[in-house]
Amino acid sequence: MGEERKKNFGEFFKNRRMTLGYTLRQFCLEKGLDPANISKLERGKMPPPDKREKLEEYAKYLDIKEGSADWYEFFDLACLAQGKIPEEVMEDKEVVKKLPILFRTVRGQKVTDEQLKALIQLIKRA
Repeated sequence: MGEERKKNFGEFFKNRRMTLGYTLRQFCLEKGLDPANISKLERGKMPPPDKREKLEEYAKYLDIKEGSADWYEFFDLACLAQGKIPEEVMEDKEVVKKLPILFRTVRGQKVTDEQLKALIQLIKRA
């Protein structure tokens, strides 16, 4: 079985635009965007905007409903492309305290059973 390829921000953006039935030029013309920049964004040649307001504007243009699974995926993929941790995660002080455990685990470093249990409880809570 092959490994499932993960979407990046640009692919998500493009798939959403195409699902709405827009060509790149139609979309940009209607929304007042620069086709060259959106093309670069969709191809991963330009990172997503780092301003939340601009991302929300794009989400609106792509008919992504606030609070939906697509909304969170859109913003999570933008953060991932920028090498950032999502704002909602950073606002939760308990989660932030546990992030080093997650990072060590992901890197394959040893964590204590207590640290791992605390992380699991935190994930279950979310």
